[in-house]
Amino acid sequence: MKPGRLYLVATPRAGQPEAEFLARVAAALDGGVDTLQLRCKDWEARAYIALGERVRELSAARGVPLWINDRVDVAAAIGADGVHLGQGDLPPVWARTLAPGLRVGLSTHAPAQASAALRDAPAYIAAGPVWATPTKPGRAAAGLAYVRAVADLNPPLPWYAIGGIDASNIREVLAAGATRVAVVRAVLDAPDPARAAAELLAALPPLPVTPAPAGEARACS
Repeated sequence: MKPGRLYLVATPRAGQPEAEFLARVAAALDGGVDTLQLRCKDWEARAYIALGERVRELSAARGVPLWINDRVDVAAAIGADGVHLGQGDLPPVWARTLAPGLRVGLSTHAPAQASAALRDAPAYIAAGPVWATPTKPGRAAAGLAYVRAVADLNPPLPWYAIGGIDASNIREVLAAGATRVAVVRAVLDAPDPARAAAELLAALPPLPVTPAPAGEARACS
C-alpha cells in the first residue's frame, strides 16, 4: 500500500478511553484519511503493541497503510507497513537491518535534512512543522518557506507538509508547493473527525495517475 494524500498522526490523549480513541480513528479513516500513523510517545512496548494491534485492524479493514512512530520493535510486532523516524531516532540503515520488511518514513525540519533524507531513499518524508504546534513543544516553526524549499527539491517520492495545518490554512500550504499533508489535531480533536478529514481531503489535488507499462496496456486492449 502506497502513502496517500491525507496522513493522520493518531496520538492518544491523556485520560482518553481507548474506545473513544479507536472510534475517532475509525471515523477519520471513513472520512478519507488514507495514511495512518500511531504515535505513543514514552509508552511501554506491551501497551504500545496492544493498541497498535487494534489500530492495525482498523487500517487493514480499509486498505490504509499503518506506520508506527519511533519503535521498530512495535512496528515489526504488529505487522505494520512501516516505521516513522525522527532526526534523533534510530538511523534508517539500522532500522532496515533490524526489520528488513519495514518501510521507513522520515521527519525533516530544514533543507539540509531533507536533502540528506532523500539520500536514504525512504518511503516518504515529512516537512515541518509549518506552524508551531503543541504536538512538538519547543520546536520552532519551519514555516512556509521550508515547504517551498522542499517543493523546489522536486523529491522523487511522496512528501508531506506537517505542523499546525487545518482547514483554515491548508490552501496556503498547497500554494507553497505541497500536494500532501499530515495532521493531528485538525482531525483527531475535531467534533466530527470524518467530516474534518473529508474537508481536508477535498482541498488536496488528486494524485497523478501512473501510466501502465506498455505490455499491460496491450494486454488490456
